[in-house]
Amino acid sequence: MVAAERTSRHQELEARLLGAGKVPLADRFRALFELRHIGDDTAVDIIAKAFTDSSALLKHELAYVLGQMRKVSAIPHLTVVLENTDEAPMVRHEAAEALGAIGDPKSLPVLRKYLADPEKVVSQTCELAVANIEHTESKESEQPRYGSVYMSVDPAPALTKELPVSELRSKLLNPKLPLFERYRAMFSLRNKGDEEAIAALGAGFCDDSALFRHEIAYVFGQMQHPASVPYLLKVLANTTEEPIVRHEAAEALGSIGTEECLPALKKYRGDAEVDRVIQESCDVGVDMWEWENNIS
Repeated sequence: MVAAERTSRHQELEARLLGAGKVPLADRFRALFELRHIGDDTAVDIIAKAFTDSSALLKHELAYVLGQMRKVSAIPHLTVVLENTDEAPMVRHEAAEALGAIGDPKSLPVLRKYLADPEKVVSQTCELAVANIEHTESKESEQPRYGSVYMSVDPAPALTKELPVSELRSKLLNPKLPLFERYRAMFSLRNKGDEEAIAALGAGFCDDSALFRHEIAYVFGQMQHPASVPYLLKVLANTTEEPIVRHEAAEALGSIGTEECLPALKKYRGDAEVDRVIQESCDVGVDMWEWENNIS
């Protein structure tokens, strides 16, 4: 792509991403992920502009994408979001996770600053991000940043040693272990990818940590295995569950795309009494379902 074409494409994507009230949310998400694919500093700056939006879901996704891009130029934008205590916790959490994904040790002071944040999803995410950066910088780290077929930058690397599902399940569900070690077991189970691993992961939905439960739903969305659908449907239908968990379940159901996912997504997309994050996540989930099933 020549410079003039790239500039034109940047401008078009910026208009779509920032089109609050005019552009459907699903289309704004598509613009966001195309900017991720372009992956330059201009794309980072365009994405950062959308942090002024009113949608916590969109802002959460902006932070996620910036983390996956791993551009150092995103660090100041993410730091501002993390330090804004008026921002929604799910957005601040994603900003902290993104800083951990980028992995620059210079982010450690701000991450450590919020280790005692009153919002548990923020403090736990900072704990994970600090542990992830320290692990990556240590001699113990033996894995590339992309340690699985999913090509994602994860908040914790899978374990380097091959372990049976029973042992990974034990680590996953052990609240006495550091959260970072439990996450490593979680991503090891994801990489196994069979129904036994899914059953082990599904047991994690009983954990006390909303952050932990939300990550299991995210992992199920990556795996796209039909055996995870009953777990996710139960989470989405649980109106007492934290929005950060239900939202991730909705998007996972859209990604998996089996027939039984669609009615649940449509039900909560149109429910005026449901949290806005859930409504919007179901809207995005329906769009993902249609994409997976080649329905335009």
